Amino acid sequence: MPYLHSRQGAAAVETAEHTGLNTGNQNSGDSQRVTRDLPRKDSDSRPLRIVHLLAPAPYGGLERVVRSLSLEQAGAGHEVHVAAVLDAGAADHPLLQAVSAGGVRTSVIPVGGREYLRERALVRQLLTDIRPDVVHTHGYRTDVLHGSVARSLKIPVVTTVHGFTGGGWKNRFYESLQIGAFRRADAVVVVSHPLRARLNSRRVPDQKIHCIPNAWADPIPFLDRHEARAELGIPDNVWCAGFIGRLGREKGPDIFADAIGKLKSSGPGEISGLMIGGGVMQAEIAALPVASGPEATLRLAGAIEDAGRLIRAFDALVLSSRTEGTPMVLFEAMAAGVPIVATRVGGIPDVVTPNEAVLVPPEDSVELSEALRQVRDHPGKASERANRAAERLATAYGADRWREAYDSVYRRVVQERHP
Repeated sequence: MPYLHSRQGAAAVETAEHTGLNTGNQNSGDSQRVTRDLPRKDSDSRPLRIVHLLAPAPYGGLERVVRSLSLEQAGAGHEVHVAAVLDAGAADHPLLQAVSAGGVRTSVIPVGGREYLRERALVRQLLTDIRPDVVHTHGYRTDVLHGSVARSLKIPVVTTVHGFTGGGWKNRFYESLQIGAFRRADAVVVVSHPLRARLNSRRVPDQKIHCIPNAWADPIPFLDRHEARAELGIPDNVWCAGFIGRLGREKGPDIFADAIGKLKSSGPGEISGLMIGGGVMQAEIAALPVASGPEATLRLAGAIEDAGRLIRAFDALVLSSRTEGTPMVLFEAMAAGVPIVATRVGGIPDVVTPNEAVLVPPEDSVELSEALRQVRDHPGKASERANRAAERLATAYGADRWREAYDSVYRRVVQERHP
């Protein structure tokens, strides 16, 4: 069986040939084995051994949550592993590099496109070697394929529902498989109350569901307005609304584009919008007159790694989503002090009220353009809302409470499975 490349903390040492889990070097591997064989305390305060399992995209909200949570858990004294299912040719991933630097152990599970049996065998090998207290799956692939692997080893499984993309029959089919996996999990964490109601309607037992909104746990170094605009090519004297996210229907990039077009045509002043992200709707958005015609006022920058550091380039950050969980880009805008215009969907109204942001109904580009006009024409009020949003972030969405809530879920499922 091909080896799994593993890294302990920031010290990554690759071994050319190894069967099973590659622990970087012989000494660190011996140390891991000794640690695993020590008797464990029964106290509720003892450190836990946690494996986060995911098939990461290059970057996104799910990946940001795993990064933040695993670093917080490692900082609190838990033994944390992040295992990433990657294409066979990929030796590493930005997420693994980031968490490894913070003391989290990492592993790569290299698989081909549809080698599901082999993938499950590699995950079983990894979990047998680590022997975690709990496995935490993130995303459709690991929820469906690997929750059952952990349960067969009598390891409790926790999953986090980050949201649903919706769409055509294929996505709905995948969603139904994922819902089935939620019913079998030991605990299901949702990041917003509407997600809880949605799972209840799909017969996921309510006693398994725990609502833990995301938190601002992994601050990023924001560039100042001038530096960010220079990197994005936005003139300093241009009013610009920004969109950061996946260009898929659930995020409403078409609504944002339509609102920018209406805003330009309805009043004086140089108005523009810039979208950071890639996805299935990128070509469609790029072909719109607002983005491609002679009077184009919308520019697509494509996908940019760590795009949140550029958020201060914008006079307003827009979330035009049709559906959401609790988006991390919302926290980034709050932390950066950027005015927010967002749709009232998912967990967004739980995080910000009209006191901290301008909230509009989904699927309504007219209302969205009017909200952007408010921000443009009344910058003082927009700045006051942004300041209140930053204060709310600091008081209500801190990292410690977030991590402790997850700790509580973990200890509950461990106790229930191994009383």
